[in-house]
Formats: sequence, structure tokens, C-alpha cells
Amino acid sequence: MTLNNQENSNNQENSSIQENSYDIVGFPEDTAAELASQASAKMVRNAGKLSLLTFISRVLGLIREMTKARFLGTGIYSDAFTVSFIIPNFLRRLFAEGSVTVAFIPTYKGYLHAQNDSETREFLSASLTILSICVTIVVAIGIALAPIIVKLFGSDPMETAILTRIMFPFLAFVSFAALLQGILNAHEIFGPSGFAPILFNVCFIVVPWILGDRLGNPARSMAVGVVLGGLAQALVQLPAVLRLSTHIGLMNPIRALRNSGMRKVFALIAPTILGMAAYQVNDLVSTAYASRAGVGVASSLQYSLRLQELILGIFAVSAGTVLLPRLADTVRQGDWAEYSKILGNTMRSLLLLTVPVAVFSMAFTVRIVTLLFKTGDFSDVSVQLTASAFFWHQTGLVFIAMNRLIAPAFYARSNTKTPTFAGIASFAVNILLVLLLAFRFQGAGIAFALSFSSAVNTVLLVWALIKDSIEGIRNE
Repeated sequence: MTLNNQENSNNQENSSIQENSYDIVGFPEDTAAELASQASAKMVRNAGKLSLLTFISRVLGLIREMTKARFLGTGIYSDAFTVSFIIPNFLRRLFAEGSVTVAFIPTYKGYLHAQNDSETREFLSASLTILSICVTIVVAIGIALAPIIVKLFGSDPMETAILTRIMFPFLAFVSFAALLQGILNAHEIFGPSGFAPILFNVCFIVVPWILGDRLGNPARSMAVGVVLGGLAQALVQLPAVLRLSTHIGLMNPIRALRNSGMRKVFALIAPTILGMAAYQVNDLVSTAYASRAGVGVASSLQYSLRLQELILGIFAVSAGTVLLPRLADTVRQGDWAEYSKILGNTMRSLLLLTVPVAVFSMAFTVRIVTLLFKTGDFSDVSVQLTASAFFWHQTGLVFIAMNRLIAPAFYARSNTKTPTFAGIASFAVNILLVLLLAFRFQGAGIAFALSFSSAVNTVLLVWALIKDSIEGIRNE
């Protein structure tokens, strides 16, 4: 099956839902309304399926953190693992997943709508080629310079460097996984990419129990689990992509750079990298200060963030993933009323879900942390450190969830400047607050800084939506 045939099959319910198109193709008004209803229903089904897979993944992610707490607690090895994983994970979010969300999917959707198989395959081959070259260079540099990089943090430099070198290949595997996910999501195929994180968590959980201390300490066993999990994420999505087209491969790098689609991707990414870097550097800087604020502070923040990611994964991440290709379709059709309706309804639903969850979590922080993590090396001190951070992280839950939903709405319109500006402003606020609060309030201060800066980001994005007169978020 060709790429465009698959696209036509997946999007047959979505075609011609814009009002002006109905006149051209001659749809009666009731038929047009039915098609629009079917398109919305399909989006809800996709979001539901992805939410279920994401829920399973987040539950396993919680078990993953419980495994980490069991083996490492909040001690020196835990801090070393936290810092070493932050570095390749930072690059993954910035260049791999960020690029797919911001630039690749909208560009690829344009090729699919143009229905030119040869140009589409050439664009995919160019994307694969450029990605391969970039990640190879970055991974090689990361492994070589690991001892220098980890000196920016306060954890055990020797052990952190070893763990960093073990885990840097993870960046290559998840970068390819992100590209495969972008291809599938553009075709509105969400199952394989939703299942991929499940395999990652399974590898992370199982490998430490198998290897134990055979590599010197449990942290190194977990690092091996991370790399194997990244590989599994790519492999599980590959068959579905191959079913779309069997003619995607590497090409001449010069030709790849000259590809018109790649030039568009670069144009979209360039102004966005700064904004996305600002958001990701927040995490990096916070971890650097946390690692110097006391033993266990960096680890407690990561345990807290993983709990928050569980909640965000169930509600916000799935909605944002399904929303982007759907909004991209409405933009290309010029159906701004449908764009506003979809975005507004999704935002309201997200608020109704996240506000009660945040309040409940803040009321029972100590009990939640004790129930989930207090075992093995995770002591009462670890509970207090993590619970304090979790409380202040939850004050920003609603804002972080909204940011993950609103930003794709701008990306669907090829508007990268607004999220970039909001991200830079958020970054500045976060860094200022971390400098003021980290050493006095430790993890709690750093968590509050993230929540407050996320609120600033949300306010700026919503203000931009209102300014653009998007009906979905206006007072009704």
C-alpha cells in the first residue's frame, strides 16, 4: 500500500469537512454535519485508545520509579543516575521529539495532501539521512566528553560519567523512534507509538532485577535497561512504517540537505529550538542546582516529576498527540470554526479533569509518596523530600497540561514564534526563581519555580489565542 493510499484510507472520514468545500463537492448541509461529527468522533476514539496505552505506560513508569526507589533510594547512586539520564534525555526532547512535533508532522502532512508518492518518499529518506548523521555525531561527542559535561553537576563525577557513557546511545534509538512515531501519527496511526513507551518501561523494570550488582552497582544495570528500552521503542514501530512504504532509506547527504521539505523543516525548527531549549534547559538547570542543594534533592525532584508525568500522560499528552494532526488538517482546509471548536472543547475537558486531580494530590502528598515509594533504600527522609517537591509540582499541574495542549495548536498553523516567545519568558522566570529559592527551600523551591514559570507560559499562550480571536477559548 502506498503512503498516500494509506493516508486516504485513514482520512476518508475527515475529508471535506470545511463548509466551503461542501459547496464545491455538492454535499447537502445534513451530510456535511454528519461528516464533521464523524471526524470529531474519530478523534475522540483515537484519543481514547492512546489514553489507554499511555495510562498503561504511565503505570509501568510508576513501577519503574518504584524499582529505582527500591534499588537506589535517594542516595549518591540515585543522584548520579538522575543526572546522567537527564543529559541524553534533554537532547531527545529538544531535537528528536520536539522536531517531530513542531516541524516534521505539518510538513509531512503537506506531502500527503499533495499525493505525490515519489516526493513523499524522498522527503522521508532525506529526514532519515539527516537524523542519522546528526545523532551519530552527537552520541559520539557525548560519550567522548562525558567526564567534562558531568562536572557541571554536583553528583559523583566518576560514576556519573560512566552512567552517561552507557546511556548516550539511548539518544540515537529514541530519535529514530520519534521519527517513526511522526510518520505514523501523520497517518493517524497511534497504536504502535502508544505501545512503544510500554516496552521501554518493561526493559527498565526487568533488567535491574536480572543484572542486579553484576555491573558494579544497580545504577549501571538500570542504565543498560534504558538503552535496551530505547531500542525496543524503535523496533516496535518499524513494521507499521514499513507497511506504509518499503522504499525509505538513506540517501546522499547533500541531496538530503537540498530537499525542499527538509528546508521547510529547518525553517520551522530554527526559531523554535530556542524556545524549546528554554523549556528543556529549565529542567537541566534545576537538576544542576538540585544536585548541589543536598544529597537526595535531585532524585526527589525526579520522583516527584515522574508522578506528575503519570497524570499528564493520562490526560494532556494523549490529547496533544492526537490534536496536532487533526488541527493541521483543519488549517489546510481553512476551516477555522472547526479548529476553534476542537481546541476549545479539548481545553475545557482538560481543565475539568486536571483541577480535581491536582487538589486531591496536594491534599494527600505524603500518603501518596509513602504508598508508592517507601521500600528498600527509600527512607522517611526520602519520603519527606519527595512529598515536599510533589506538593509544589502539583500547583502547576493544570498549567503544564494546558501548555502541552495549546502549543500544538500553534504548531498546526506553522506558528512557532508564539510558543518560542512564551518558552523564553518562562525560562527566564524559572531561572530567576531557582536562583532565589533553591538553596533556601531545596526541592520545594525548585518545584515551585517550575510551576510558577509554567503558569507564565500558559498566560502568554492563552493571551495569544485570545488576541488571534480563536472562538474556542472565549467566554461564552
